[in-house]
Amino acid sequence: MDLPLLPTISTFFIVLSAVLVAIGWTLIKQKKIEAHKKTMFAAAISAILFFIIYVSRTVFVGNTAFGGPEEYKIYYTIFLVFHIFLATTGAVFGISTLLTGYKNNLKIHRKLGPITSIIWFFTAITGVAVYSLLYVIYQGGETTSVIKAILGF
Repeated sequence: MDLPLLPTISTFFIVLSAVLVAIGWTLIKQKKIEAHKKTMFAAAISAILFFIIYVSRTVFVGNTAFGGPEEYKIYYTIFLVFHIFLATTGAVFGISTLLTGYKNNLKIHRKLGPITSIIWFFTAITGVAVYSLLYVIYQGGETTSVIKAILGF
């Protein structure tokens, strides 16, 4: 199996960020505040690295269209839109959660943290599913612009 380098690396970073969020969540439950801060910072850096690789690939190479059976394309597209919604929501929540933690606004941070984490876990899981559908289960379609890859025209 010949997996594409940049999508594989970017998917690794989004999974790593989710794993680090899970570790950070465990650390704060154990009241290990400094370890929690460092782990969550590492999770944010991992998510940023994903985003930089993803955007760079999108700008300079393009995105890969779904290459599976035509009758599955509508389901893949709906799933992809759901993933994009989760990722966008997760990023907004993530930034807000990081800022409230950084500013020591712990009342809001403690409310946002669990919600953000759950959204991020689902983002990572659906991201791996999108990657698997594009490159592992089916051979990717043509590499093209984002709009064409998502909407098919």
